[in-house]
Amino acid sequence: MDKTAIEAKAAERLLSGQAWEDFCDTLKVAGKMIDQYGDQPSELDRAEWYRFLTRLTRSSFERLIENAEPTRPRLRDMVWRQSINFQTVDQDHLMCQFDEARDYRIVGTRGTIPYFVLAVLTAPATADVGARDWAQAGVPGLKEFDPSNLKTTGFLGSQQLHIEDDGTFEIILSQNDPGEGKNWLKLNPDTNCILIRYVWSDRANEVSPDLRIERVDGAAPVPLTPALMADGLAWSGQAVLGYAELVRNWWQGNQGNFSAKLNRLDFSRAQYLSNGGVPDRHVAFGGWQKDLDEALVLEFTPPECEYWNFQICNIWQENLDTFEDGNGWVNNYRFNAEPDGSVRIVIAERDPGIGGNWVNSFGHDKGQWGLRFIRTETTPSVKLWRVPLADLESRKNDALNPALAVDTGQFVD
Repeated sequence: MDKTAIEAKAAERLLSGQAWEDFCDTLKVAGKMIDQYGDQPSELDRAEWYRFLTRLTRSSFERLIENAEPTRPRLRDMVWRQSINFQTVDQDHLMCQFDEARDYRIVGTRGTIPYFVLAVLTAPATADVGARDWAQAGVPGLKEFDPSNLKTTGFLGSQQLHIEDDGTFEIILSQNDPGEGKNWLKLNPDTNCILIRYVWSDRANEVSPDLRIERVDGAAPVPLTPALMADGLAWSGQAVLGYAELVRNWWQGNQGNFSAKLNRLDFSRAQYLSNGGVPDRHVAFGGWQKDLDEALVLEFTPPECEYWNFQICNIWQENLDTFEDGNGWVNNYRFNAEPDGSVRIVIAERDPGIGGNWVNSFGHDKGQWGLRFIRTETTPSVKLWRVPLADLESRKNDALNPALAVDTGQFVD
């Protein structure tokens, strides 16, 4: 079908209610994916799974309907408490979705945060997303159309920008070079998303960048059309299904299979770059598991870098709810160092009182975790112990026998 016929079909599906029904059916397909985990999920895991689906739905509406109007490009932060795919607590993620790789201009001020990076991404999609039913295709349909499968095609860090003396700057996003002296981020013909990551060290005292995006051609806003709404519902439904499949694939599929190799951290460029990662950093992911009366203790010495972060998540790759209380993650701006400069992290249901950095597992007996280093030449090895919590409380450091430590933090590709 040509573009006119596709839009007519998409409009027909929307106006008849078929596009909405397909969206709802796609959510049902995503919801049933928890059955593939068997008896692994606890009651807490299962409660968080259904909450996870609501968060995915909310986030997808924001990214793919509210902020995907072709004539009103916007940069909007991810919705509150949504931590898709290991989103770190001290980073904000602004996104702008669009249907074509037009020419855009981002203008703004630098702010005082340590670092931010702009990335342009593409996700696989067909030309007729709003003209087709997707629920019946299920997970195999993601091979054609998967809003969660974001591939970075270019990036630009704040340290690379030409910034005026007054702190302002302009960035051109286009397929063609705008000329010498311009901040330029190249778009590919299939680019359909912009992602900006802000990295904070002290939110209370730092000033955020102030960015806005506009189309270079100055196109006037137009009203919503039935075809555009059909597209938005299709994108949103497939995003929920795509992220549900992503976390399953990392936990028990061939993209990570963390549940089969628990309590280790693997540095993998392919793993990180598979979902919107930027190649200015090294990130290790893995799965963790312990009984509620046990503790996991990690030790590593951070290398020289712009920023590092450790976080634990549930098995759905969400930050634990303790992040609101300042717990659940450790970074280079907020950590207690050992006398030799190393970092000790204790994951347990209560603080055993051995110093270091206590991370509350908050009723979880398993999950996923990540360790990332931005702009570094090296990564550290990590020592890991799994010990009874009572033993750690009573014997303190003597419970951490060096001979029983597991060495991890290896590169797997």
